[in-house]
Amino acid sequence: MTKRLILIITMLAVFAAFASAQQITRFAVVDTTVVYQTYFRESAAVRNYESMKAEFQTEITRLTDELKALQVKKIEAQKENDAAKVQRLEGEITKKASYLTEYTRAKNIKLEDMKKRIESSDDFYELMYNTIARIAESDGYSMVLSLQQADAVLWYSTSVDITEKVINEISAQR
Repeated sequence: MTKRLILIITMLAVFAAFASAQQITRFAVVDTTVVYQTYFRESAAVRNYESMKAEFQTEITRLTDELKALQVKKIEAQKENDAAKVQRLEGEITKKASYLTEYTRAKNIKLEDMKKRIESSDDFYELMYNTIARIAESDGYSMVLSLQQADAVLWYSTSVDITEKVINEISAQR
């Protein structure tokens, strides 16, 4: 019986030592899209982009209104059987329509280029990943998963979502 008791005590001691040596793996998740959108919504680059986009849209609306007015004048000239005026207005309409198309194409290219530069900001991604690493280390997380990898995260508790914490720390560093 003593051997058995010694064996049980030894096994319990080994189990206790093994259990205390085990490090509990803690996971966290972060929604990098939300972090990105929050960061850039408040950035000067996005404000400039939105301002330029609104400016371009105002000009496109003005040019479109001019085209509509010319088309109304053309219809009136057709009703009056004024062939010379109809022909002159058709020329103006064609010219303005062509300009509007080219203007819209050029400005869309410019806006798309600005948007790509904003989205590929290496400085932002470096800041975000350094912030995530700092939070993970200070809060004892062994791994942080991105919610954008939907096939990797099947379920998570909101208690491990550090998205807001990342946003707050990045905002504090501005």
